[in-house]
Amino acid sequence: MRQAGRYLPEYRAVRERVDFLALCKTPELAARVSLQPVERFGVDVCIIFSDILIPVEAMGAPIEFGDAGPRLARPIRTLADIERLHVPDPETETPFVMAALRRTREALGDRAALVGFSGAPFTLASYLVEGGGSKNFSAIKTMMYAEPSALHALLAKLSDAVSEYVAAQVAAGAQAIQIFDTWAGELEPRAYERFAMPYQAAIVERVKRCGVPAILYVNNCSPILERMARTGADVLSVDWRLDLAEASARTGGRFALQGNVDPSVLLSTPEAVDGAARDAMRSAGPIGHILNLGHGILPKTPLVCAQAFVAAAREQAEVDIDAP
Repeated sequence: MRQAGRYLPEYRAVRERVDFLALCKTPELAARVSLQPVERFGVDVCIIFSDILIPVEAMGAPIEFGDAGPRLARPIRTLADIERLHVPDPETETPFVMAALRRTREALGDRAALVGFSGAPFTLASYLVEGGGSKNFSAIKTMMYAEPSALHALLAKLSDAVSEYVAAQVAAGAQAIQIFDTWAGELEPRAYERFAMPYQAAIVERVKRCGVPAILYVNNCSPILERMARTGADVLSVDWRLDLAEASARTGGRFALQGNVDPSVLLSTPEAVDGAARDAMRSAGPIGHILNLGHGILPKTPLVCAQAFVAAAREQAEVDIDAP
């Protein structure tokens, strides 16, 4: 999950001087805030600071970011709207993302790996069709059931755009790509299989052709976990509603897992955080596991709790290394 955010005082100091979209589009500042968690906590991975809607804007869908989240003045609702969108050249139309990756990779040296990310087609389509965030996803589900061919046309165009975008991120220095299909968990399993899974698989395939691992995240993934496994992702990122031991058993122990600590635990005490982190690591067992949260870190997270989370992972790693 994106590490930099409102819980870090050094991030807030930057945001006092610049709005969110300007921060995303200023490579020097994006690289600076990307590095902040590495410098404060010594984490193993640096996640580039950006937003999943950056390539959508480049496709021709202007977005405004406010206190209520992203909004599109003109949602995509018709085939004509979809046809007006184009597949952008990432180097010329989102050059600031690639510049931020290059700056960050150079600054990191060998301290941490650099991870890029993108939204997956269904989640990006949700924002485009709904005109922003949604509680019930009624607009995109209406399109899905009433005009499935139109939705497939949108998803296919998004898939092309995202494929180019993630490939450019790898060329700019990303050593893994996380694919966020957060809202695909709102679909019933058969709809997921039709409208999300094939497009996830296309992005995963493009990432793997670039020679780096693909991490796939879907919020509320339990009902569709086995289908997620069929995308070919190297790592399945699991939210907090599913035990990692169960996730491993259901996918045959064939995948590394990421997650799955409830972000709200980090609002409590360092002791509770340590316990939750160790529970997740024990539950994951001997399979490959990236200790992480099951969703994004919350703005009011105390620094001591974030530090406790990192410390638990480091202490467990030392135990594993010393074990016979």
